[in-house]
Amino acid sequence: MNALHKRRAWLLVAAAALAVLAVLFLAPASSVEGGARLVHEEPSEFEPVVVYEHYGERCMSFGAMETTGRQTCFQLSEPDKMVFEYTRMMASALLAQPKPESILIIGLGGGTLPTALARILPEAVIDTVEIDPAVVKVAQTYFGYRPGPRQRVYVKDGREFVERSRREGAAYDMIMLDAFDIDYIPAHLLTVEFLEQVKGILSSRGALVANSFARSRMYDRESATYAAVFGSFFNLRGRLDGNRVIIAVPSGLPSDEMLAQNADALAEPLARFGVDAPAALARYSRARDWPEDAEPLRD
Repeated sequence: MNALHKRRAWLLVAAAALAVLAVLFLAPASSVEGGARLVHEEPSEFEPVVVYEHYGERCMSFGAMETTGRQTCFQLSEPDKMVFEYTRMMASALLAQPKPESILIIGLGGGTLPTALARILPEAVIDTVEIDPAVVKVAQTYFGYRPGPRQRVYVKDGREFVERSRREGAAYDMIMLDAFDIDYIPAHLLTVEFLEQVKGILSSRGALVANSFARSRMYDRESATYAAVFGSFFNLRGRLDGNRVIIAVPSGLPSDEMLAQNADALAEPLARFGVDAPAALARYSRARDWPEDAEPLRD
């Protein structure tokens, strides 16, 4: 090999080495170590809202790209299917109130619940409240959330919105509380005083649906708080992601027979979103599993 050819070969090797180094140093660390690919990071006054793809799913998390502590995910190959067990449990609240005409959801995430409910109940008006405008932007841009005349979104604190709605005489047939992070729920959304405000904007046939923890140091007091405001409630326990879903109906919990009828009627539309109606029905427990002397949470 002459000197010119040797020089060209050396330059090609050097260029290849620099390209490898560029990938290693410029790509997000987790995309190299864990196989996740960063899609977008949206600045926020709370925490950065991170969108990434991993194992065929697109996910949202707060603060950093990771595979735990996810706010929402959908399968790229089957975007309608609900990935998280707790969202499937919340959607199964339709067994207790199958025909809500007006729905309030506190906590948007990627818009999984309002998007699914709008397709199951095309005539319903769905109001969603989200405190972080960055979450709303990301939900619309990367998770297919589409506000419109019947799919409305408000950038506000959830409690502020509920209290204002009560002053204005609003009423909802279903209220879903999903202001939930990996390890906490905002304290001002957990008290007797807040839940009394929520109860005040439920219609005469309304149902409350709340996402919470299946295991936590506040479990007994949280349960006592819901019982103090709503009386008996359904306590749905998840198997996979440590959540429970509380479903309360102030006018009286529907009978097992009514739940079964609703499960039969809704089996097909729910299945489209990955909700197994018979399996959901089996989770509807009326059992009390907290001590009588547990103190409700107050402001």
